[in-house]
Amino acid sequence: MPIMTGGEAIVEALKREGVEYLFSVPGVQIMSVFDALYGEKDLRLTVVRHEQAALYMADGYARIKGKPGVGLVVPGPGVQNALAAVGTAYACSSPVLLLAGQIETKDLGRDGGALHEVNDQLDMVRPVTKWCKRVMKVEEIPGAIQTAMRQMKTGRPRPTEVEIPWDTMRSSGKVEFFPGGNIPSVEVDKQSIRRAAELLVHAQRPLVWAGGGVIVSDSSAELKDLAEALGAPVATTAQGKGAIPENHPLSLGGAYYGFGPVRWAMPGADVVLTVGTRITWQQARPSTALKFPQKLIQLDADPSMIGKSYPAEVAVVADAKVALKMLAEEVQKINVSKRRWDSTELEQFRKNHQNWLQEKAPMQGQIIKSLRKELDDNAILVCGVTNIGYWANLAYEVRRPRTYITSSYFATLGYSFPTALGAKLVAPDRQVVCVVGDGGFMYALPELATAVRYGINLITIVFNDQAFGSTKSDQQVNFQGRIIGTELNNPDFARVAEVFGAKGMKAEPENLGKALREALDAKKPTVIEVPLPTLIAPFQIM
Repeated sequence: MPIMTGGEAIVEALKREGVEYLFSVPGVQIMSVFDALYGEKDLRLTVVRHEQAALYMADGYARIKGKPGVGLVVPGPGVQNALAAVGTAYACSSPVLLLAGQIETKDLGRDGGALHEVNDQLDMVRPVTKWCKRVMKVEEIPGAIQTAMRQMKTGRPRPTEVEIPWDTMRSSGKVEFFPGGNIPSVEVDKQSIRRAAELLVHAQRPLVWAGGGVIVSDSSAELKDLAEALGAPVATTAQGKGAIPENHPLSLGGAYYGFGPVRWAMPGADVVLTVGTRITWQQARPSTALKFPQKLIQLDADPSMIGKSYPAEVAVVADAKVALKMLAEEVQKINVSKRRWDSTELEQFRKNHQNWLQEKAPMQGQIIKSLRKELDDNAILVCGVTNIGYWANLAYEVRRPRTYITSSYFATLGYSFPTALGAKLVAPDRQVVCVVGDGGFMYALPELATAVRYGINLITIVFNDQAFGSTKSDQQVNFQGRIIGTELNNPDFARVAEVFGAKGMKAEPENLGKALREALDAKKPTVIEVPLPTLIAPFQIM
């Protein structure tokens, strides 16, 4: 067994797990890892300006690559800074590993004011991780990292955390690395599959709700096969956009806060299959809620989700890719009734939605059409917590999986720019566009330096209404226009981009398409600033 420092053991363990990038901010308790990376070619260090950005970039990497992203931070404030990003990954079922330093072993549990001490740090981490562990010996490091990775690859993927004291990282010990081995597949209850198939086949109007679990499990092809076999329309949550191409005849597009073409279809459905979605309160709004006597078939990798929001007639606890394939095969054995949804009816639902968009959000709709027109089918759009991002959930046509990223129910202001940097880093040859508001962009504006330093040619469109727009709109809609604390003073974002060494541009909404074409040709980090008035959000429409 080789003798290694804790830092060297961390680096070697990550390499053996296939990790390509490590996102970090340096600090005294983790410098042994930095030293172990000196001259390293297979594990690339990406240094950012804030720990939150490190974990957001790891998340962006994970969402596009489909494999764990890893961030390394100091204890205490470093971990606290990172937790908003870890929480976002938790909400989005994204495989992200937080590697954290810890204070020296002799100081643990004393609450004595050691540098960066939080007593007890694991208590902060547990609510937003699937698994976490403190490692006290160098010999334990490979096993802990392997377990953390394995936890993210089994069942529902969610963040994990491993923390290691400062002195353990500097110490040396005999280290043994074990083969990873295959992840055992979960046995799917065949009786549940048969019951689900029979219920779907004998339904007059089956409907499918697809969530982020379809994206996470790479089961879009299996979902499409099942929908086509049934003649069942498919609606998606915002996080599930791309689970079926939104230009497919059976697609009802994305739904958000009870809006979307599905709200015209939902009342007519008699059996609803949900795949990889929590059936959140957004889906429980009156227009899209399940109502008795509608029957629910709930397919989810997480057993704790079953029956949480609505009683399930049939529950299938399984990986979506495996279960959907089995379900399609079972459906094809049975004679499917032809009394299904009419294609003209589904088209009318989509037209109803487009008319509603034109009435409620004409400017937003036109902007989003401009984006769709200029971007490739495999372009990646990362939508922030901003007006155009909200409306993109309802108006942007997603044609492939893993090309649309949101922060799900966590709705994290400031996540989109660094997350998009991580996405572009792992997909340098694809178009990657970040949609962000002025308020959210200022959370991570210093990461322009990161983009320039590493040549991450992301296009960031900053929609600037000089306000925290949704809260200002809330004041206009619900508080009789009493505006306080929601208006902002901003810099000239295009000029700021130029100061950092990026390309800066300005465009009016009607000229956004032309500006985007120019930015795509520029082949360098680019910020396009677009002025907008404060606009109403979908969730403020009754």
